[in-house]
Amino acid sequence: MSEFAAELLGTMILIILGAGVVAGTELKKSKAAGAGWVLVTIGWGLGVTMGVYAAGNISDAHLNPAVTLGFAAIGEFPWAKVPAYISGQILGAIIGAMIVYFQYLPHWRETEDKGAKLGVFATGPAVRSYPSNLVSEIIGTFVLVMGLLFIGANEFTEGLNPAVVGLLIVAIGMSLGGPTGYAINPARDLGPRIAHAILPITGKGGSDWSYSPIPVIGPIIGGVYGAVFYHAFFDGNMGASFWIMSAVVAIILATAFVTEQHRDKHAVS
Repeated sequence: MSEFAAELLGTMILIILGAGVVAGTELKKSKAAGAGWVLVTIGWGLGVTMGVYAAGNISDAHLNPAVTLGFAAIGEFPWAKVPAYISGQILGAIIGAMIVYFQYLPHWRETEDKGAKLGVFATGPAVRSYPSNLVSEIIGTFVLVMGLLFIGANEFTEGLNPAVVGLLIVAIGMSLGGPTGYAINPARDLGPRIAHAILPITGKGGSDWSYSPIPVIGPIIGGVYGAVFYHAFFDGNMGASFWIMSAVVAIILATAFVTEQHRDKHAVS
């Protein structure tokens, strides 16, 4: 199997299990309906674990463009392979989302809530405030990529790494996922959002393309910054990329802070 195919297969499995648990909790007349956020985070964590097991021996199971770009930014992955990995990830996410559609085929008709249907496929903010939503995705993916590098720096019993990565996903979801649904992966959001747009889902609404740049741009910034931050502080390589990314993140944080302060003043008045 090629590395492209491995990334496609691993990401497909990730989405089948991840989007599948959201469908089970959100769609009407599912036996898991209303099971809640804890089940969703565990389902996503297990989905990542199974995806990593599927692809890890072939492609190292990035399953996430933010991870691929972050590792490439610090020289841990060749830039020449980046396009094949990312295209495999996005295509795998689209296919995985389509499989979830067929798994829950009669439940789309039973569910009137258009937002719930979109939520099976794509993330959305609890409070729509784009600068703050961007910050949430940056922080979540920063923790993800730093966590992956932490895990890789330690010795685990053979075969245990994917399970530890899954626990990292659960921890991020429980602690940081509330504001935006923690995409922390451009392929995880963009691929299924494309599937939502093209599938004949009964009674669906729009695919919320106005929000779609946030779960793509945020994870890329957070993933690259997580990698260069780790490289700077743990490997002692505090180069130009660290300072540039630090400045970018600082500007975004300042913008989000000013935006929320402005909204607070208007809310009070």
